[in-house]
Amino acid sequence: MTPLKTPKKLIEVALPLDAINVAAAREKSIRHGHPSTLHLWWARRPLAAARAVIFAQMVNDPGYERQLGRGVNKEKAAIERERLFKIIEDLVQWENTNNEEVLARAREEIWKSWRETCALNKGHPQAAELFNPDTLPAFHDPFAGGGALPLEAQRLGLESYASDLNPVAVTINKAMIEIPPRFAGPISAIGPVGPRIPGDKQGKLTEDWSGAKGLAEDVRRYGAWMRAEAEKRIGHLYPKIEVTAEMVSSATTQRPDLKPLLGQKLTVIAWLWARTVKSPNPAFSHAEVPLASTFVLSSKAGKEAYVEPVVEGDGYRFTVKVGTPPESAKDGTKLGRGANFQCLLSDTPIEPKHIYAEANAGRMGARLMAVVAEGVRGRVYLSPTSEQEAIARDAQPEWKPEVAMPENPRWFSPPLYGLKTYGDLFTPRQLVALTTFSDLVQEAIEKCRQDALAAGLADDGTGLDAGGSGATSYAQAVGVYLGLAISRTTNTVNALAVWSQSREQSVNLFSRQAIPMAWDFPEVNPFAGAAGDFAATTASMAKVVSDCSETPAHVSQFDAQAQSITQGKVVSTDPPYYDNIGYADLSDFFYVWLRRSLKPIFPDLYATLAVPKAAELVATPYRHGGKEKAEAFFLEGMTHAIHNLAEQAHPAFPVTIYYAFKQSETKGDAGTSSTGWETFLDAVLHAGFGIVGTWPMRTERPTGVKVATNALASSIILVCRKRDADAATVSRREFIRELNAVLPEALMDMTRGGINSPVAPVDLSQAIIGPGTAIFSQYAAVLEADGKPMSVRTALQLINRFLAEDDFDHDTQFCLHWFEGQGWATGKYGEADVLARAKGTSVSGLTEAGVVESGKGDLRLLKWAEMPRDWNPETDTRVPVWEALHQMIRALNQDGETAAGALLARMPARAEPIRALAYRLYTLCERKGWAEDARAYNELITAWSGVERGASEAGHVGSQGSLDI
Repeated sequence: MTPLKTPKKLIEVALPLDAINVAAAREKSIRHGHPSTLHLWWARRPLAAARAVIFAQMVNDPGYERQLGRGVNKEKAAIERERLFKIIEDLVQWENTNNEEVLARAREEIWKSWRETCALNKGHPQAAELFNPDTLPAFHDPFAGGGALPLEAQRLGLESYASDLNPVAVTINKAMIEIPPRFAGPISAIGPVGPRIPGDKQGKLTEDWSGAKGLAEDVRRYGAWMRAEAEKRIGHLYPKIEVTAEMVSSATTQRPDLKPLLGQKLTVIAWLWARTVKSPNPAFSHAEVPLASTFVLSSKAGKEAYVEPVVEGDGYRFTVKVGTPPESAKDGTKLGRGANFQCLLSDTPIEPKHIYAEANAGRMGARLMAVVAEGVRGRVYLSPTSEQEAIARDAQPEWKPEVAMPENPRWFSPPLYGLKTYGDLFTPRQLVALTTFSDLVQEAIEKCRQDALAAGLADDGTGLDAGGSGATSYAQAVGVYLGLAISRTTNTVNALAVWSQSREQSVNLFSRQAIPMAWDFPEVNPFAGAAGDFAATTASMAKVVSDCSETPAHVSQFDAQAQSITQGKVVSTDPPYYDNIGYADLSDFFYVWLRRSLKPIFPDLYATLAVPKAAELVATPYRHGGKEKAEAFFLEGMTHAIHNLAEQAHPAFPVTIYYAFKQSETKGDAGTSSTGWETFLDAVLHAGFGIVGTWPMRTERPTGVKVATNALASSIILVCRKRDADAATVSRREFIRELNAVLPEALMDMTRGGINSPVAPVDLSQAIIGPGTAIFSQYAAVLEADGKPMSVRTALQLINRFLAEDDFDHDTQFCLHWFEGQGWATGKYGEADVLARAKGTSVSGLTEAGVVESGKGDLRLLKWAEMPRDWNPETDTRVPVWEALHQMIRALNQDGETAAGALLARMPARAEPIRALAYRLYTLCERKGWAEDARAYNELITAWSGVERGASEAGHVGSQGSLDI
């Protein structure tokens, strides 16, 4: 049989990591027009990373491959890679997201590589089906989630397939990649069909309705229509507030800032509430006292405002004051962490058990603390009125979601406090608003259908779910976005959002991947033109829709373990992260509202009362009866899912898999490990994949590097090829021998930067996995001395040990081992003396070297800040690498890169050992959870190129000076 000829792809050899990481980090701060604003999804991959990975996965590396008779020599390959790098560097810039010139260059390279691959395989027996030079392979992501990967494949010109078990994810993907191309042609021909928004000044003749722009405009128009209709029906529940003379000046409050607003009726932005329970003090047990985490309303300079509770006998009222809040206002009635408060009337502590009991007995209430209104120059904070509170309490919802939240305090704390169902997470007024909007979706769909027919759009009578493309289907497509807009609005319109004192606005519930309890919360006005306003939501969604691709795409609900969509396709995917995010449980919050709006459109997708959970590949102990059973479920299921990919994916391309690597768990001295990461790698290898590369990408942090134990650090991208069926078996000794031959050079490339960017210390333990697991995974098994296969955990520990085996001078070896045991703390002189002898040095020598301080039977390492500024490495007769490194850190922190560079120029031979030690110490500190120390080492490495420039300039100045003499 003719063997398959598969050129190495760029991603298997080189990537411009720095450019990708910078773009990915920057993207986190971009909201306007970003696809993530269509609807929330947890832990989305940055578009920049997705685009770069798919491009590099499809483009052939230029390097020469003798067995294939293709490529160019080393020098020419380096030049060609730089050209490809430039395409990636342009491709990842946010400004170029829809830049057709940049995208065309990328697509051209993809086609060029594809035709080369087809030419190499024209004699293959399956050439007709696998290697058609006139048709690019399609793309598939079986864990589509928020849709970043299918979207970017579509943007790069691939027909895109997305599937997911979760109906919310399926709906988001349909809205992002499937619906817009279907209606791009028909609607671009006639333009939007909806009624113009009153006050719009756009001129029909100057408008461009190409692509999905007409659809986007209809989303905006029908969103505005729904808002206007809803306001007619329930606007009375959201009254304005009049500034009265009593508000301006009363016996207890003087508010001269309100004087210019006297008599005006202001639009309310939000009502701020505090939850209440009965006082635990018997003397006040009749009183409902507030559980307020803070009384501060605004901390903006010059606009400070706060709530002052006024106790009157056995009762109290809230009044709002402006000016610098007193210290007592900052923590409200809270005492310490968790559900610990104190009674406003008696100062009696309110313990969590009392709150639990009150809440679960149905006795937790809420009291209006303040009203936030829109003034002439920003927010105005007003004391609550009985009228405003009464109107809120008059709201009578006819429906609420009855789906129960899981009994899982790790992600869901409200059930502990009596809020058992998703409907309990909303106030009655919020439920009335959301059900009103939900019921309007079907009215909007029918109106849109009639308007589309009147505008000349044909109708085949077929719905969206059945593949229709006429007026009925188009109206339902608009309805999908309106339903998503309601669902997105619930992230703000709920009773668990919090008020930001600094930003003076409501902060969405899902600021992290959990539903935490909130004691005081804003109830926002959906008709105020601020956060939570429905028309503003649909307008921002329209910006996303207008930029959608016209390349066809297909979205379906499938379990990744059973799907066959992958057959013959290019695959890049982002599976669930072991036990880190409970996607199905969390997305029920949105599902209950989407189902109310969209079940008539997608009856099968929304057939169940809640999101399907039994097959979800997340290691959730509460669902599977314990941690071990959850891990076994995850391993078995993920192995099946990835085996599907190994068997079905197009054989000419590697499969790329994202995995959000969690900061390490350290057990003993064996090395670094992480249960989720190991279990996932186990699944990948058991599925039949070999790993040919790993790329750490900073996809989780907006800026800089913040080290925290068990924080989500970055995504590691696994580049996988199907392992040979006849792969050999080797011994542990042979495996270690191969690691010894390959990893030192690989480590040097990573820390110095070879054809790739240098890897920062924070990512090194992930990056080194690439070449290490490439060796491990090419074999059917690595056998231990007892004949049993080596575990992934053991392999990772052996690989990670290479980060600790640098050969330093004796003084530095002492410092390393002492630091590992003691850190900067003081230890016993006797222990130090024994260790010093073992390392071939002495305590007196270490003192002379200037790295330790000893006396009175104790010894400690000197911190970098304690080292002398006037240190001169040229005259110092004993300079351990430890001293040189910490002097460099001192120079960098105190005087900047230029000063650190000038210091390095005076000891150039120590540059490499200094870098190696910084990496080593970063890894150690990360394992120990010493965040501040880890940051110091990471900052030196990340500034290294600037330090080297400073060293070069210092050397140049010195040599020029000698010429002048």
